[in-house]
Amino acid sequence: MCAVGTGPDDLGARVEFPTTTPEETIRRVVEFFRERGKREKLSAVGVASFGPIDLHPGSPHFGYITSTPKPGWQNTDLVGPLRRALGVPVGFDTDVNGAALAEGLWGAAQKLDSFVYVTIGTGIGGGGVVEKKLIHGALHPEMGHMNVAHDWRQDPFAGVCPFHGDCWEGLCSGPAIEKRWGKKAEELPADHPAWELEAHYLALGVMNLVSTLSPQRIILGGGVMRHQELFPLARQKTVELLKGYIQIPEITERIDEYIVPPKLGENAGVLGAIALALGC
Repeated sequence: MCAVGTGPDDLGARVEFPTTTPEETIRRVVEFFRERGKREKLSAVGVASFGPIDLHPGSPHFGYITSTPKPGWQNTDLVGPLRRALGVPVGFDTDVNGAALAEGLWGAAQKLDSFVYVTIGTGIGGGGVVEKKLIHGALHPEMGHMNVAHDWRQDPFAGVCPFHGDCWEGLCSGPAIEKRWGKKAEELPADHPAWELEAHYLALGVMNLVSTLSPQRIILGGGVMRHQELFPLARQKTVELLKGYIQIPEITERIDEYIVPPKLGENAGVLGAIALALGC
């Protein structure tokens, strides 16, 4: 997804095209921005990418997508070709860190010092903000690959993560739903038992995030979370799993305001890229 703008009130027409090979995809990105650059001056480009990625400027592989499970994209230089072709600074981070940044600037986490944005879709990824700064470190958060309790008697499904099997992503992502039940999430009715199990796994992951990062709010986005019946179920199960241990009003009194959908909706990702560009 590509767009030009400065924020949600200035977001021009966007274009979407499939992520195919690195060569074809990067070429189409460059063509889009070159064409737009003929009509308006581009001051920077932001890239909010699937990962894992190398974010360390001193690394010889800075700007690369590294050990991704996406076929054909391992060890791909993403930032370098864009810098050379477009001649502007490039802001670079994970797609979920970008979306978290955008939700903090314009969306559901405005005026908060610490929060987490999680996307539940073809994978699970999380971006965290602490004291108004994105969490990085040795790499960047990979929240989707934390271990969650897996009751093999209740759910004998082995998981779909090619690296860890039954990590959070392996049990709770869109592909996990499809492989476990034989249908895509959007094809399952609201009363299907899939949603009770999905909410259970969502709550396990959220409980881990509450316990480790103590965020002021958790934002759950992505295609799976379009099923609005998941929110009340996940909130209820999170409270049950915490068992009264964490006594804060956000959980004991205002859980509906604590676990929330993104305010920016489907624009969270592309606005995240714009937020990264604004930071260049």
